Amino acid sequence: MTKYIISLVMVIATVFGARADKYTIDRDALPATAQEFLTKHFPKAKVGMIKVDRHLLKKTDYDVRLVNGTKIEFNSKGEWTDVDCKTREVPEAIIPRAVRRYVTKNYPDNKIVEIEKRPTKIEVKLNDGVELTFDRLGNLKKVDLDD
Repeated sequence: MTKYIISLVMVIATVFGARADKYTIDRDALPATAQEFLTKHFPKAKVGMIKVDRHLLKKTDYDVRLVNGTKIEFNSKGEWTDVDCKTREVPEAIIPRAVRRYVTKNYPDNKIVEIEKRPTKIEVKLNDGVELTFDRLGNLKKVDLDD
């Protein structure tokens, strides 16, 4: 019976240990692709916190918070999946050309403050609260107005 309890405790410790998140401010904790992204698109920004989120059956992902309030999420390969600049404009270079053209043409007085990239869609949020959903080719699929 004692062996059973010890085995159970070890299994539980392993499961919870594998799920543990790690917090750091060291950019070296990020994959090289994510480090390059930060250097290229946010060259002067200082890292406030990096959360290395290890999942038991899923790959690791990374949540980065810059001192200026910007939040960036990266997948296990270091590719960005979400950039939230709060009230500042998202770097133009990461916005797909078709999405950028649509927003410039139809919302000329607004700026994109958040962009989320998923396997089948791209969602952007404008500074006035309007949320636009595009397919991966940049075709508009949905508009949500801030209520």
